[in-house]
Amino acid sequence: PNLDAVASATALYLTLLHMGKQVGIAAPEEINPQFALIGQDKIQTQLSSEGNTLVVSFPYTEGAVDKVTYNIEGDRFNLLISPKEGMSKLDHTKVKYLYSGGRPDVIITIYTPTLNALGNLYNSQKDKFTGVEIINIDRHFTNNNYGTVNLVDKKAASMSEIMTDLMRSLNVKMDKDAATNLYSGIISATNNFTAHAVSGQTFEASAFLLNNGAVRKAVMPTQPM
Repeated sequence: PNLDAVASATALYLTLLHMGKQVGIAAPEEINPQFALIGQDKIQTQLSSEGNTLVVSFPYTEGAVDKVTYNIEGDRFNLLISPKEGMSKLDHTKVKYLYSGGRPDVIITIYTPTLNALGNLYNSQKDKFTGVEIINIDRHFTNNNYGTVNLVDKKAASMSEIMTDLMRSLNVKMDKDAATNLYSGIISATNNFTAHAVSGQTFEASAFLLNNGAVRKAVMPTQPM
């Protein structure tokens, strides 16, 4: 995933969270840490949807854990994870929690010309895509409108421009973090407004983001398709 795609996805993720929605975010590959986008640390490698099973996850090195047990104290259930002798103790700041075992109500794909382009994210979880509403947001020329709802603008200068226009049309409240990500996405995808696809709409979207608190910062350019 390039910076523009991740910027669009994280901006939508942050906005949906602020609207009180239960939402997860996933990508088929690890995200470049140099993107430094707000919320990219929440991106998983699997689809997560609300279910009944609570999953506790943390960074793991082979052989680092000695044993896992539990006890109950009053009305508290305690999960006990003991490191092997000589290994570092678990860093509680890196523990993540999610629910699994459920099915999503809707899947939103971003910068994805086909579902197969999602690689293992799709191929290992096809059951979660079956019978589910799919909103397809993209700008690839090869996109064949596979979604239940399709927002495919092949003339747009960036995914972030499409996402900005979508949020504006829905009158969604956008915070500083989402605006900053989208502005970075536009700058990256257009190589600082020098790409041939840049239009007046691109500058209008950028002005809207700046007016909503977007912070301008140096970003990595998106590699051309």
